[in-house]
Amino acid sequence: MPIDQRFYTHQGSQSLRTLLRLCNIGAEVDQDPEISSISAAGAAKAGDLCFVEGGPRQAGGTSPDASACFVKEGAVSGLPDGVTAIVVDQPRYAHKLAGEALYKLKDWDADGPAPSIDATANVSTSARIGSGAAIGAEARMGPGAVIGPGVQIGARTVIGPNAVIRCALIGNHVKIYANTVIGEAGFGVTLGPEGAEDVPQWGRVIVQDFVTIGANACIDRGAFDDTIIGERTKIDNLVQIAHNVIIGRNAAIASFTGISGTSTIGDGVAMGGRVGIADHINIGAGAKIAASAGIMKDVPPGETWGGIPAKPLRQYFREVTWVEKQVAATKKKPA
Repeated sequence: MPIDQRFYTHQGSQSLRTLLRLCNIGAEVDQDPEISSISAAGAAKAGDLCFVEGGPRQAGGTSPDASACFVKEGAVSGLPDGVTAIVVDQPRYAHKLAGEALYKLKDWDADGPAPSIDATANVSTSARIGSGAAIGAEARMGPGAVIGPGVQIGARTVIGPNAVIRCALIGNHVKIYANTVIGEAGFGVTLGPEGAEDVPQWGRVIVQDFVTIGANACIDRGAFDDTIIGERTKIDNLVQIAHNVIIGRNAAIASFTGISGTSTIGDGVAMGGRVGIADHINIGAGAKIAASAGIMKDVPPGETWGGIPAKPLRQYFREVTWVEKQVAATKKKPA
């Protein structure tokens, strides 16, 4: 997905060799294509620079349209023909440096076109609205709310006090309660020469119509693709939704739930409080997740799961009952 320049400033294309020199990356390359953007490996287009951290098998998933790719030496053979290999020890770290040379996240007070605020919107005098943002008809914005540059907020949407929104497109009739943060960077970390490094997140958050997001929730923007909250989904207070998560329509998510990155939650899923979901998990449409469950593998559509690690709820209860019986039997034995 192209990086949305409402939220990020493109700092100009560079030839690959020039870009490597700007980033102090000492790799040698056979070709010198023009690099205009960065991308995930599987979605790269002409002009994009991507990275692969695995071996030849993972490199084989790189788009053949990519112009260049950071890889470890052992992975070069897996790249499609025509993709220029850049051999480095730390591909993700090198990609971070290149991304920061090509793009910059717009500051809260970035210069640009004045925000567009519909005449019927009710915006608190203490709210802050960044350049190029748009506030729709009859929207309401509480005191202390902060809206970043380029953010779009739909008609009749309510933004609570001290909510913070950036890198996001918010639909109509949405309710976002106090102190919620939408569109900050996800938890992306890689190793660099000096130790742990934050990895920039270049995606967005899409919140569709009639969604409700409770107080003190956090929804991270995507790494490249979008984090998406589907129409009429209801999210309780103190919920954490990581980067690249996709939540379908009419889902209900209770408080203290945490959803790790790149997980997919189907339409109509219901979750009790304190659910924890590992990364890259798929929960099928209509599934129900019991409170405090720890989800470590995919949940089929329509099933009810619970426990840690979670499993079908009837199975979980049978196992708990068996353990209780064994403990009770042990207590009855004479010393």
